[in-house]
Amino acid sequence: MRHRKPKGRPLDGWLIVDKPQGLTSTDVVNRVRRYFDAQKAGHGGTLDPLATGVLPIAFGAATKTVPYVMDGTKIYHFTLKFGEQRDTDDAEGQVIATSDVRPTDEQIRAALPAFIGDIMQIPPIYSAIKIAGERAYDMAREGRAPEMQPRPARVDRFELIGRPDADSAEFEVQSGKGVYMRSLARDIAAACGSVGHIAVLRRLRVGPFLEQGAIPLDKLAPGEDMQPASPDHLLPVVTALADIPALAMTAAEILALQHGQAISLVDLMGRIPPAANPDGGLARAMAGSRVIGLCRFEDGLLKPERLL
Repeated sequence: MRHRKPKGRPLDGWLIVDKPQGLTSTDVVNRVRRYFDAQKAGHGGTLDPLATGVLPIAFGAATKTVPYVMDGTKIYHFTLKFGEQRDTDDAEGQVIATSDVRPTDEQIRAALPAFIGDIMQIPPIYSAIKIAGERAYDMAREGRAPEMQPRPARVDRFELIGRPDADSAEFEVQSGKGVYMRSLARDIAAACGSVGHIAVLRRLRVGPFLEQGAIPLDKLAPGEDMQPASPDHLLPVVTALADIPALAMTAAEILALQHGQAISLVDLMGRIPPAANPDGGLARAMAGSRVIGLCRFEDGLLKPERLL
């Protein structure tokens, strides 16, 4: 049986798109794959249709590093609108509750510490979480709103940065993976004795990828010559791993890792980077300036996890 040749160009690398409002993350991936005539692409962390900002797109071999990008630090700006709770917890949903309470800046700031650190968070019913094999948003759209269970979330920073008027408050959040900004908005409004939803949401950072490096989607669309977008827009696959502490390895150690062998941390003493977590953390194994792969610190050993 002959294998069909995959359609498109075999591209490898990362593209940082500034996602426009109104498109799903999958819409953006499909357009970008078409613009570049690429064989394989996927995104590194979903953004809601309402949201704009940093959406990393992985091509080819970069798709193997997606989980490490999604584990990275995220930074968001959002505007919370007080007075109306919506079923989607953002401006696109139906109003399900109202309140005349408009908290002061002091009340908002007093409520913030309860949402910083390791917290438990109830995701929005309109989310991609699977419940008994079904997506929560599919169930919600069919009028079978699921009972969402609290999940652990990590919020490193949650600051009030602006107050355009009594009805609105602007926040900056730095978080780990799996934190829902819509839930934070809903819950901070409730903690202030009001109700609210996200009116504006923008992501400024995903792991090593920053807003400054993001390219507007319309800049990538083919011109009159209909030529595919240039691969020069792509960043190397290993850019995704820039946030992971680097560990210099000897040729013998690299050979051992490539054969699936673990290395004792005793042999690495004095070389383990201060930022590395010796209890379950990741390190980038380096041969000079070249990334060999990712390894994990576990049980006093450095174990190979994914070699590139």
